[in-house]
Amino acid sequence: MHGPASPGWLLVALCAATGAYCLLRMRSPVEEQRRAAGGEALMGFGMAAMAVPAAVFAPPSWAWPGYAAVFGAAALRALWTARRSPHHVHHLLGTAAMVYMALVMGSSPGHHHEHEGSGVPLVTGVLLLYFVGYVLLSGIRLVPVTGVTVADGGGGSVGWGDRPELARACRLSMGIAMVAMLLTL
Repeated sequence: MHGPASPGWLLVALCAATGAYCLLRMRSPVEEQRRAAGGEALMGFGMAAMAVPAAVFAPPSWAWPGYAAVFGAAALRALWTARRSPHHVHHLLGTAAMVYMALVMGSSPGHHHEHEGSGVPLVTGVLLLYFVGYVLLSGIRLVPVTGVTVADGGGGSVGWGDRPELARACRLSMGIAMVAMLLTL
């Protein structure tokens, strides 16, 4: 990622922790949650790898097309599953954004290129608008979550891996990380 090292390492830590939590969510007995968690784990770890500051580790030239291929395959899967669930449209946009970032970062390793005209390139701007909106809506949805108890005293309990507010917080943190990564392009 092009940008200062300290925020880059914070972004790496956030994305890796989110990816690790999503891996744990894959143990859920709910099939749809397992599927979503798998895609989110891939996004979390992929974002962590791409966010490593370029001053510390410059990936080899073949890494960027590799990222684009992995996230391109994930985008095709999200496209296929988006017809069943609107949540996968967000996964489709996220994986497409990762492909875009891999291609941009691969074409300009270590420095910014001046784009025609001044300002933000159109694709980056559209992705930024989407993810800023997603972050704001996710934050609003996270605030009113109540009524979920770890144990309701009667025998029914919700495991920490199946708590909806933690899954929402996971998605919110990845949305924030996506905004941060897009801002550095």
